[in-house]
Amino acid sequence: MRDQFLADGFVKVEGAFPVDTASACAEILWRQTGCDPQDPGTWTKPVHWVFDRTEPPFIEAANTPALHAAFDELVGPGRWLPRRSLGSFPLRFPHEEEPDDAGWHIEASFLPEGATQYHANVSSRERALLMLFLFSEVGPQEAPTRIRVGSHLDVPPVLARFGETGASPFTIAAEVDQVSAHRPTVLATGSPGDVYLCHPFLVHAAQPHHGTRPRFMAQPPLQPAGPFDIAHGSSPVELAIRTTLTGQAS
Repeated sequence: MRDQFLADGFVKVEGAFPVDTASACAEILWRQTGCDPQDPGTWTKPVHWVFDRTEPPFIEAANTPALHAAFDELVGPGRWLPRRSLGSFPLRFPHEEEPDDAGWHIEASFLPEGATQYHANVSSRERALLMLFLFSEVGPQEAPTRIRVGSHLDVPPVLARFGETGASPFTIAAEVDQVSAHRPTVLATGSPGDVYLCHPFLVHAAQPHHGTRPRFMAQPPLQPAGPFDIAHGSSPVELAIRTTLTGQAS
């Protein structure tokens, strides 16, 4: 897992949480959209955004033994905070209208004092991982997230110029796209209960939904218990950043 994460910037944990839990979460999410799962005529928007959910199925999905073991492996034992909710659900529906959020980017993680937009910085302040939780079957036609394999290694030099203050992903979007354009692309497909654990700097993008089944997914952060030490830290998250900036992992 460590080696794959360091090289590719992500790992897929199949069956990370039970299918029954995924179904219970999906049922709640359907209610939040106001759409009828049996009537495509009610699916009037290409994407419905749902935010923080604290119902038990979501907490159960985020806190399985398989996920906690993976967090320990990738971030370090005692170095991450358990999720007490899940949030940021871009629920994508088949629709002729193109989404307006399909550009290549990384996620922001913190709001600097006096800023109006969230930022990311080279030490990945306040984000240990980007996570993609699948609550529905996601095939190639059902708007799976696009991932540029290994792109987490292209981003640290971009962010390093901005120091600890960091930059908004909107500010660096064009450069992030350009420096990672040579990377191969894979699709975050899978089944209910699968989870992709991604390096905070992994370059990814949404895409239009060309299938028939809505795609239900969450993309919450895993938050660190304290600041990362990219100069000396030994977690794969820190090692990937240091390797890129210094050319060596030790």
